[in-house]
Amino acid sequence: MATDKIILGIDPGTNIMGYGLIHIKGNKIELIVMGVLRLEKIADPALKLQKIFEKVVHLIEEYKPDELAIEAPFFGKNVQSMLKLGRAQGVAIAGALSKNLPIQEYSPKKIKQSITGNGNASKEQVSEMLKTLLNFKETPEFLDATDALGVAVCHHFQRKPGTATKTYSGWKSFLAENPNKKI
Repeated sequence: MATDKIILGIDPGTNIMGYGLIHIKGNKIELIVMGVLRLEKIADPALKLQKIFEKVVHLIEEYKPDELAIEAPFFGKNVQSMLKLGRAQGVAIAGALSKNLPIQEYSPKKIKQSITGNGNASKEQVSEMLKTLLNFKETPEFLDATDALGVAVCHHFQRKPGTATKTYSGWKSFLAENPNKKI
């Protein structure tokens, strides 16, 4: 297990996409940057997806992360919302795969459990715990940024020596592991 690596966390969304990058140095976790991509003023859904793809690629090119961790869409009653969120997640994953970045997805419950010890924790509780863990003071305007940071930290916490996790290093490895997926 690498003791010096950068993890990019993504909280996908079609109106606001959160992102956070952490640097792992031995047993220490440092905040690099967190923020949001605001898309609510863009009317065209396809253009929103293009902006998500471009932002993920830009973050990878700028910060050179070793891995990407992304929040999985949760199952809700609104099928249209789930579809939009799934598209946003897929485009973010495609951005990472286009740069041959290994990816891992985590459920919202797993992320909250990993950060706070409570799988039903609120966004505010996750944010407060991350402030303590990563030693930052200000709560961002949008909790999507700390949600994304939470995905990255969760990924780090889940990566224990000797445990297998499913990651893909590019389109070929994704397709090899998922031969029945329709593209």
